[in-house]
Parts: sequence; structure tokens; C-alpha cells
Amino acid sequence: MNTKLRLGPLPSTDTVKMTLTVPIGLKIQLDRYAALHSETWGETVQPTDLIPHMLTQFILRDKAFKALMRRERLTAHRSQALDQS
Repeated sequence: MNTKLRLGPLPSTDTVKMTLTVPIGLKIQLDRYAALHSETWGETVQPTDLIPHMLTQFILRDKAFKALMRRERLTAHRSQALDQS
């Protein structure tokens, strides 16, 4: 099966522990993003508050993942319909 997700193989890098473990560069980017978000919207926000929303948007926009979920729902629906007949 050749599925092309937006997230490729993860590189081996140094990490920093937050709620999850992330590369140092990502931690810096998340801090900068949180600062910009706070400045833009006038409400202080921590990177850990933004991560779940960012991941949700990432997954929602991943075409290969959406196609897989659609196939699984269709398969489950068909299986359920056969069980009921």
C-alpha cells in the first residue's frame, strides 16, 4: 500500500519534553507562533494550548488520511448492511 501522507518519515533530532516530545526547532517555532497568535488576537495563549488545534487542522487537511477514513467508513457501512440482511 503506497499512501502519501503530508507528514513524511520523522528525522532523528534532539528533543524537548512538553506535553509531548518535540524537536527543539519545533518548540522554538511553536513559541513564536503562540506569541504571534497572542499579539494578533490580544489574548495570551501557550503553545500547548495551540497544538491540539494545529494537529486537528493538519489531519483534517490530509487527503490520503481522509481517503483512508472514507474507505474504512464505507467498508464498515457495507459490513453492517450485510449483517442486517
